[in-house]
Amino acid sequence: MESESITCMKIGYKGDELPLLLLNAIISQINTCNSERLEKIPINLSESFLASLRNLWAQVHSQKFFRNFMKCDQGGLFSISHFKIEDLAESIFRLSISVCHIVSPFPFETIQGRLFGSNEPNFQDFMLKHWELSPFLFRSLSGASVEKDDIFVPFVQFLNATRSFPSFLSSILQNMISCIPIASDELDILTFLKEVRHKLGCPIIYQQDIRVLRTNKHSKREEHFFPFVSGSFFPKDSQIFNCNDVFKCEEAFKEGYTIALRGMEFRFRTIAAIADGLASMFGQPSVGANMYLTPPNSQGLACHYDDHCVFVCQLFGTKKWKVFSQSNLQLPRLYDPLDNLQFSEDDSSVAGCEPFSLREGDVLYIPRGFFHEAYTETGSMSAGYSLHLTLGIEVEPPFE
Repeated sequence: MESESITCMKIGYKGDELPLLLLNAIISQINTCNSERLEKIPINLSESFLASLRNLWAQVHSQKFFRNFMKCDQGGLFSISHFKIEDLAESIFRLSISVCHIVSPFPFETIQGRLFGSNEPNFQDFMLKHWELSPFLFRSLSGASVEKDDIFVPFVQFLNATRSFPSFLSSILQNMISCIPIASDELDILTFLKEVRHKLGCPIIYQQDIRVLRTNKHSKREEHFFPFVSGSFFPKDSQIFNCNDVFKCEEAFKEGYTIALRGMEFRFRTIAAIADGLASMFGQPSVGANMYLTPPNSQGLACHYDDHCVFVCQLFGTKKWKVFSQSNLQLPRLYDPLDNLQFSEDDSSVAGCEPFSLREGDVLYIPRGFFHEAYTETGSMSAGYSLHLTLGIEVEPPFE
């Protein structure tokens, strides 16, 4: 099912028709406002509208996810709205622009202390000796786990409170919506909104938001769990996740597949604060954050290199990494064709390999252009599974 077919569905309302008529009028007015008119809406009124629309969205999203739409022949008074799911999502988007408090990034000192140590020379030493030159492992000071005052604690606590591994996956995935890509040079958010409004509020999409894959131990090639992915890297069509697909992710995890989630900086405020703080620290407009949950004795992504630098933050369990020396002096440019990112036997024969073993709280820096792979092993010191975040920093000079 295409994203437009889901978000274009109209919303049914069981009960008095008057509230529905008022809601129709409110959503219509909000969605026809330009930026100036949106800013003139009293803040207390905007906050009240936004809270009500979010409550309605929670109900609609639940019905939409489980495909449990009401039928018009049900008993009782039943009315169909004049607005669609995409209209509700657009109203929430528009009000959020002015009403929602911007996430405050973690201060420079906090990010620096967590990743590089509390001393200023540590960061300077890293920039001089390792930045875009060589991988480097930052050991956690606790040596065992994420500390109580750690910047990742709120996210870790959220995962712990949700459910045990891997059953927390379903509760998280079913509440997620797709993060629509936006061009970095897009200045007018309402222009962007007009282009993507038919996709707002769509459930997560395979490849764009989530991947479920493993690396075959013999062929060293990636295998996708879901059949709607073709033999190539990309799926034949955009596949929207439904409730059955979400619940199958737990099955896939038990069969050795890694769950990879993109756009975590758009889904959790704590991750957004970390990403924004790191972006400011390196003078970049943004930092991306992906999450990887890997079962015991398994490898998710095949050996590859990235066109951006990454900090791998180990949150649960342990994971072993191999980072190969860069054989090419030319650093990769952003958005190079993916065909150029494959690892060959020739590369492995000439490149040296540096092993790393990450424990909870550790951070591994991998420069762009360095081939790397990661895998889990069952040991007496861990549960065998691994959960880590990668913080990606895109580095590109404005002119060459």
